[in-house]
Amino acid sequence: MKNQEEILSKLNIDALNPMQEEALTVISSTANTILLSPTGTGKTLAFLLPILEVLDHDNPEVQVLILVPSRELAIQIEQVIRNMGSGFKVNAIYGGRPMSKDKIELKHTPAILVGTPGRILDHFMADRFTKEHITHLVLDEFDKSLEVGFEEEMTEILAELPNLKKRILTSATEGVKIPKFVGMENPRRINFLKKETPSQLTISTVLSEDKDKLKTLVQLLKFIGEQPGIIFCNFKDSIESVSSYLSQQHILHECFSGGMEQKDRERALIKFRNGSSRILLATDLAARGIDIPELKFIIHYELPHRVEEFTHRNGRTARVNEAGTAYVLKWDKESLPEFISKSKGINISKSNRLGDPFWETLFISGGRKDKISKGDIAGLFFKQAGLNPNQLGDIELKQDCAFVAVPKNNSKELVNNLNNSRLKKKKVRITVL
Repeated sequence: MKNQEEILSKLNIDALNPMQEEALTVISSTANTILLSPTGTGKTLAFLLPILEVLDHDNPEVQVLILVPSRELAIQIEQVIRNMGSGFKVNAIYGGRPMSKDKIELKHTPAILVGTPGRILDHFMADRFTKEHITHLVLDEFDKSLEVGFEEEMTEILAELPNLKKRILTSATEGVKIPKFVGMENPRRINFLKKETPSQLTISTVLSEDKDKLKTLVQLLKFIGEQPGIIFCNFKDSIESVSSYLSQQHILHECFSGGMEQKDRERALIKFRNGSSRILLATDLAARGIDIPELKFIIHYELPHRVEEFTHRNGRTARVNEAGTAYVLKWDKESLPEFISKSKGINISKSNRLGDPFWETLFISGGRKDKISKGDIAGLFFKQAGLNPNQLGDIELKQDCAFVAVPKNNSKELVNNLNNSRLKKKKVRITVL
């Protein structure tokens, strides 16, 4: 495996943070580890580095199993491992995508398998690979897996793993109880939930005269201006009504909820990550376990029911050393929950510009399985379309497709010039997403 410096360089990370340093030491020398750290502090890298150090390149079977509560987290971890350039094959499998895709990928057995418990159990029951060589188990965001009802599946999975040497359990919540089926005997606990630096989070209350708060929401977005952030709702029905109103006001946004198709959820996150959309309208599904950049603000359009939801939503902004604001949108006849106490009312009468984002996303109908690389895609846009590096945004490469951020002003011209181009040996369609 590449050494730690090479991996950090590939990930554009200068140095490990204190939590990651401690995790590296403890996990390397301990059979059972519980890692408690806030959302967004780099737990994925913290458990991957010590695991990758001891994997066997000559073993053709699955050696590491990572169980996660959501599809988005499975995809995110898979991408981190690919970006590390470890030389070990990884696959993410999860409900909501065709089983046939899993079967094709699992024919070439990965060393690291990431997935949601339901889908992993399906493959266990079908004996699609041997479990004898799985020596490392990670239960990532374990509290969330219990919360969404995966205890039975996880119990069955662990009963099928006879040769585990290491168990690593992570959580962003303090009070998680570890059931007996996990087999966590004498675990070492790494707790950074209270060791984090003082938060630079500002909590501001915005009063609305109207019960539906829609006009106030738009005024707040104009007050905030052109910054990336998430608007949180409690229900997917609320998202539909808010989305409809934002569209009437010509405010570009993406939606993200459990009621959407997996493909549409993934594409919403891609556009949000690459800056094609600055606003994500989401349920608490987006409060943790998904890969999105540092945000300047979040808005509680609907008030959370529990302190945990409030905390996880707020954890999307003011991370590490950055400042951020959580806006609590409150109807003036509504009472705030007890856990929202440190908020100050603000005046949002001042408006800032709220134009369209600079970037737009293009879809390319070829991906990793066609031997296409990010370099191939960049070359196409530089050589054939004449773009300079500043005009090419994020490139996200998937198994069978890719997504590229380009300046909105150039997008239609680029599609006209590049559609049906050849990348490697494949003729690809290029369209605006």
